[in-house]
Amino acid sequence: MFEPLTWALVALSLAATVFALVLAGLDRRINWWLLGLLGVVEVALLAQLVVGIVQLVGTDRDVSGPSFIGYLIGSLLILPIGALWALAESSRWGAGALAIACIVIPVIELRLHTIWVA
Repeated sequence: MFEPLTWALVALSLAATVFALVLAGLDRRINWWLLGLLGVVEVALLAQLVVGIVQLVGTDRDVSGPSFIGYLIGSLLILPIGALWALAESSRWGAGALAIACIVIPVIELRLHTIWVA
């Protein structure tokens, strides 16, 4: 795995989590700034999918391919679902649901890293 991208994704998604929690604490809906940050994270996740598949094909490591690819694809689905939920919910709980979606990304990234180095 390309570790700088992994750690950048962890940092960006944690920043998005804090942003969403602040909005929830202020009883506000999500805004364009947060959606823009999520767009950056999503593009980086797409780049990680491509890099991860290329590296998986070219490696001689004993990596569980289906699990690795499943986590890569699953990570792409979390934020759009969370954002749609947050946009549909007009209370603070929309931002709270998005914060939960954002905190899932670092967990998935750490799991991907564990699968890759194991």
